Amino acid sequence: MTDKQEKFCQEYMIDLNATKAAIRAGYSPKTAREQAARLLSKVNIQGRIEQLQAEQSRRTGISADRVLRELAKVAFANAGDIVDADDATLKEDASPDDLAAVQSVKVKVFGEDGVEREIKLADKLKALDLLGRHIGLFRGTPNADTEGVVIQDDIPD
Repeated sequence: MTDKQEKFCQEYMIDLNATKAAIRAGYSPKTAREQAARLLSKVNIQGRIEQLQAEQSRRTGISADRVLRELAKVAFANAGDIVDADDATLKEDASPDDLAAVQSVKVKVFGEDGVEREIKLADKLKALDLLGRHIGLFRGTPNADTEGVVIQDDIPD
């Protein structure tokens, strides 16, 4: 592997944008897209990127399993287990797993007695969609965006 190819691999790990990585590695901006595609098709480049990703995963403690566990916390959280409906506060007995679904908490105080609370939960449907796609739940399911209309011609000639 050349020094320039190694630089491409290192730069690719920054944002996973191959074209930008090629430019940062010193390839011409005019041909960066083509160079990036060519580089990513090379077995030695793919192997080096996999090696760098594994090293990064070890350093950061981020793994596919950990990401899936966090998605599952959001996907299966129940708002009723997290938020007290009477006063819009977080429940004291909410579990850490349930609290992982809380995206933000805002509190505004108006005068002595006025308090407005807003508790925003992470997007449950998005988390369910990502998990469903990961386990192949939606394979073979017709999709209005990609499936065409089928017209059967059963009119006799």
